[in-house]
Amino acid sequence: MPDTGERLSKRVMQLKGCSRKEAEQYIEGGWVRVDGALVEEPQHRVDHQTVTLDPEASLMELTAVTLVVNKPAGHTDGLDEPGRKKAPPDARQLLTAAHHWSTDPSGQRVLKRHFQHLEADVELETGASGLVVFTQDWRTTRKLSEDMATMEHEYLVEVQGEVAPEALKPIGYALKDPRLTLPAVKVSVSSSTPEMSRLRFAVKGSHPGLIAYLCETAQLQMLGIKRVRLGRVSLADLPAGQWRYLAPWEKF
Repeated sequence: MPDTGERLSKRVMQLKGCSRKEAEQYIEGGWVRVDGALVEEPQHRVDHQTVTLDPEASLMELTAVTLVVNKPAGHTDGLDEPGRKKAPPDARQLLTAAHHWSTDPSGQRVLKRHFQHLEADVELETGASGLVVFTQDWRTTRKLSEDMATMEHEYLVEVQGEVAPEALKPIGYALKDPRLTLPAVKVSVSSSTPEMSRLRFAVKGSHPGLIAYLCETAQLQMLGIKRVRLGRVSLADLPAGQWRYLAPWEKF
């Protein structure tokens, strides 16, 4: 970054006739270019360069964003303290422009400010893959916190061998056992072959370790677990290790 000249925000103030705060918002909103290159840092120094403001520039888009991530198995869920050194990789490491899903249907422009002040709101076992959420929006955080106990989590679980519906009866017995006080769970066989079967679990609330326990109860050997839906938000076709924006029409 140049260390001579004036702050970019000051130049934008002159161009737009706006306040310093508004100038900084235009820059952080991805509306300002210096010699044709997008610059998102208000403190960037300019001298004789050409500074342009997009004719479509608006401060209406400066809203908090929520990111939906397809966490790979082996990554932590981002709930640990950011920057803490540990053996497993952190899902937060995927929150870069390089890991943005190229066919993200939201149409949202990727900006540097979208990777700041992100809070992880939903836990997921390190060994599991699938949907995790990072958000800047306090309303989303409140929704996920206050409604977590009643929000449905849907998982696809791969187990070894062919599984008939009758093999799930021990799970049903465990769920009805008053001594275990287990949460509400719906389970069914999604597909089955002699080599591997896929089970679909729908669980009210976040309960790490619950599905592994239920599979063990039915003597089913788990091969993998993936969360594919949280409330009304689905992972859909989002590839593993990539993220997308929560679209305006999506609600948890």
